[in-house]
Amino acid sequence: MIHAVLIFNTSGVPRLTKFYSPIHHSSQTLVQRIFSLICTRPAGLCNFLDAPELEEFLGKKSHEDERLRVVYRSYATLHFVFLVDASESELGILDLIQVFVESLDRAFENVCELDLVFHFDEVHHILAEVIQGGLVLETNLDEIDRSIKQAAQARKTSFASSNPLSLGGGGGLGQRSAGLQTPLGWLTGKLSGVGAI
Repeated sequence: MIHAVLIFNTSGVPRLTKFYSPIHHSSQTLVQRIFSLICTRPAGLCNFLDAPELEEFLGKKSHEDERLRVVYRSYATLHFVFLVDASESELGILDLIQVFVESLDRAFENVCELDLVFHFDEVHHILAEVIQGGLVLETNLDEIDRSIKQAAQARKTSFASSNPLSLGGGGGLGQRSAGLQTPLGWLTGKLSGVGAI
């Protein structure tokens, strides 16, 4: 099971934190502890490590299968970190990190740290398309991309139909605002003399 997905920069500032298991201590302390584990590792070492010192945050594990591992991958100034138990394959999780990063790249056209800061809601939505409840839901990039685009189109349509001040692009004004005129239409009418009293 995936217990947590974290993204932080090279200074240790978290840009995304998503926990799928309850934590028993502060999430900030957990992020700092994971960052201290990762930042001290040389670049030539493998991208996963056992982390028994993190058990105090998620509770003691009774079986060997439940020991916690940190699987991470660094891209430019960002560290993508998955906290998993032994039931997950480390190489599978590295592939899942790659899928997540490629999904972000498709959504933001070469994702950077500022995209994660200013579009955090969309980042969480992309993560929810990939992982639900700590289990992998989808790994096909085309399916993830299609789902994200459908959700964005639905949000745009919903906003345009419920906002009487929208400019009505793409079927904009809905039934509720059929008698209302947009601010741009009103201004155009006043300037051209159409509808003037």
